[in-house]
Amino acid sequence: MAKKGILLVNLGTPDSPQTADVRKYLNEFLMDARVIDVNPVLRAFLVKGVIVPFRAPKSAKLYQEIWSAETGSPLLYYSQLQHKALQQRLGDEYQVELAMRYQSPSIQSALDRLKANLVSDIKVIPLFPQYASASTGSVHDKVMELVKEWQTIPNISFINSFHDNEKMIETFANNGRKYQPETYDHILFSFHGLPQRQIMKCDHTGNYCLKVDGCCNTLNDTNKFCYSAQSYDTARLIAEKLDLPQEKYTVCFQSRLGSDPWVQPYTSEIVAKLAKEGKKRLLVFCPAFVADCLETVYEVTEEYGAEFKALGGEHVQLVESLNDAPLWIDAIAEMARG
Repeated sequence: MAKKGILLVNLGTPDSPQTADVRKYLNEFLMDARVIDVNPVLRAFLVKGVIVPFRAPKSAKLYQEIWSAETGSPLLYYSQLQHKALQQRLGDEYQVELAMRYQSPSIQSALDRLKANLVSDIKVIPLFPQYASASTGSVHDKVMELVKEWQTIPNISFINSFHDNEKMIETFANNGRKYQPETYDHILFSFHGLPQRQIMKCDHTGNYCLKVDGCCNTLNDTNKFCYSAQSYDTARLIAEKLDLPQEKYTVCFQSRLGSDPWVQPYTSEIVAKLAKEGKKRLLVFCPAFVADCLETVYEVTEEYGAEFKALGGEHVQLVESLNDAPLWIDAIAEMARG
């Protein structure tokens, strides 16, 4: 009997923390039309002429801070552990492949392996809990672009989002419980940011996103595909698991790029506000990431930690991501079989 194919896809990471490899990674990432969704000529000018030449050396230094001599990139390391654990969990009836949307291992090479082994069907699982065109949408787009060249195309299905997956929520809650959230002054649920224009494109009505007060606070039929609304819903579900009152936590967004307005509130501004209010200890969840990476290990712990202390705070504690937690592997296995 032919095996069923499972394709896990995460965002990507440079092949090394050296500037040349970081430059190569950033070029591929930022030239994606779903990531910087502007005129192609303007995008090429911005990426190749402005952003990458200045950002690559700086980003290389940051990658060097989190790179391990033994395991390399934490994102790739934990993704490989997830891949191995999922294959063991699913057994011989399945062939599990791991790919990165940008750089290595490529989606092309993973699809080629599935094709060569004559899998009966392929389920694509982008490893992004909340749907965004720049992440999940880009993975779907790339897979379809590659598979359309095949003469015989098997049944292919895609996971759109899993922002409310019960086992994922419980894993984040379990990780948070280790730090006794009740002992912290405030809890942050910090999600990766997106430009507001990309969020607005998800509003098919054209009269809801950023036009209705609290448009993202509660998930409904109008905003069900909205990254921000799904993020608020993820945070709410984790907070409920931890019995956190609403006034005890804040949803915010990090990693903005450029001068255009991004989804707000910004994590950096919330950190500064809490410090000025006299808060001393912050606990930070990053539920947009299923594996620890530059945006969690460095941006939260080092950058926000330093900003908080400079303004009078004492400690910023990162809650580790899902990584290879057994309950999280159960969650992926259920998505694969479903």
